[in-house]
Amino acid sequence: MRKIQFATDHFYHIYNRGTDKRKIFLDEKDYFRFIHDLYEFNNKGPALNVNFRFQNKTPLDKKPRKKLVDIICFCLMPNHFHFLLKQLEENGIAKFMQKLGTGYTMYFNQKYKRNGVLFQGKFKGILVDKDEYLLPLSAYIHSNSVEILDPSWKEKGIKDFQKTKEFLNNHRWSSYLDCIGIKNFPSVINNDILMSYFKDERGYEKYLTDYLMRDSNNIGNIIFD
Repeated sequence: MRKIQFATDHFYHIYNRGTDKRKIFLDEKDYFRFIHDLYEFNNKGPALNVNFRFQNKTPLDKKPRKKLVDIICFCLMPNHFHFLLKQLEENGIAKFMQKLGTGYTMYFNQKYKRNGVLFQGKFKGILVDKDEYLLPLSAYIHSNSVEILDPSWKEKGIKDFQKTKEFLNNHRWSSYLDCIGIKNFPSVINNDILMSYFKDERGYEKYLTDYLMRDSNNIGNIIFD
């Protein structure tokens, strides 16, 4: 039984990894497919557009949807993912995650000719019960991808800040680019809440820069993990 009960209009840190810590994204097409699924399965109705593709960085399908959740931000890593979600209707997070997990697993197993579960049990969820946690959690999520460039940065700090910033500005598999005004997958997320804290996207870019420059372990990884 899941301990947490998801409540409508509340925010949650949602995350999971591959079973036995295996990689869940093996090539670029897998990342695109998962992001397609983030958009397609975030709908109260059935997912009909199974051949949905991203072109020119934006989804083509603009038909009205009734979303289950607002995806505030996300980061995809080779063997795990992080989301910041706001539940929009009763059981919205559970429905969304069930559709997402089942749909992507079916795609992955068919592509790689495997059977069985792909993710490590049920996804994990933590209530974000204070507004002041939203921004640091978003920074924690977006900065996860720095581990690809430097696996030890959380323990030892940023070695080359310019190189790290260039990496983040060219890394597609998170919502960070959309949050700093570079259209990547804008139809997937709702970043109005994060942007409401700043005058413009450059404000969020500076916020993440400041986060990376200080010891992020002091911001509360225990809260987010």
